[in-house]
Amino acid sequence: MSLRSLATAILTAAAVAVLAAPAGAQQVVDAGGGPHNGSGGVAFIAFALMCAGIAFALFFMDRVRRRASDDEHR
Repeated sequence: MSLRSLATAILTAAAVAVLAAPAGAQQVVDAGGGPHNGSGGVAFIAFALMCAGIAFALFFMDRVRRRASDDEHR
């Protein structure tokens, strides 16, 4: 491994550690507030939107893959 590759790997690992630390230190939606707090509904909506977004992304990634494979076979 060259010195440049080692330096790049160390710098990348340090950047990921520094940038990911604030995300792990906070809770974006508090779903355990209690029956009268109302934040459980917000957590459910956030989860449902996240699931829909992932399904949407997977659908279109598969569509792009199928179009690319169809173009290769023509």
